[in-house]
Amino acid sequence: MEENTEKQEELKDEKEKKQEVEKDEDNLNPDMIKLKEDLDNTTDRLKRLMAEFDNFKKRNAKEREVLYSSILGDIVTKLLPVLDNLEKAANAETTDENYKQGIDLVLKQYVDMLSSFGVKEIETIGKTFDPELHEAVSMVQDENLGEKEIKEVFRKGYRLGEKVIRHAMVVVAN
Repeated sequence: MEENTEKQEELKDEKEKKQEVEKDEDNLNPDMIKLKEDLDNTTDRLKRLMAEFDNFKKRNAKEREVLYSSILGDIVTKLLPVLDNLEKAANAETTDENYKQGIDLVLKQYVDMLSSFGVKEIETIGKTFDPELHEAVSMVQDENLGEKEIKEVFRKGYRLGEKVIRHAMVVVAN
């Protein structure tokens, strides 16, 4: 709000100065009139240049954000098979509880790391099939489930923010 007030005061001062100059223009010699025109042109160019630079900064920041998101998505996509294998290892039968606990801890750490970058698992079982999020690999008939309801997941899907980085491979009922 203070910036708006300051800008308004600057504009008011500028208008007053212009009015004073216009009153005194009749008394100016040709050299002073030319200098005034040059000053006005230079001031106009400076304002345009400042606006262009501000637009450049905004555009550059947006491009950097898009590039960062794209690179992060590519990296996470390459890391997802490792997550799949860790989940398979965690679900495997074993008699060594220390081994199982170690795998579970590594899996949790891995999931937490991906979560810190904004990676989220796409909800599947019990949800309605959505081609934007899911990839149907099979269809089955099941009276216990509703139409286009997801029955089983072959491969989990993930998104980074609102962007899907890997579709969930699912079995759809009815």
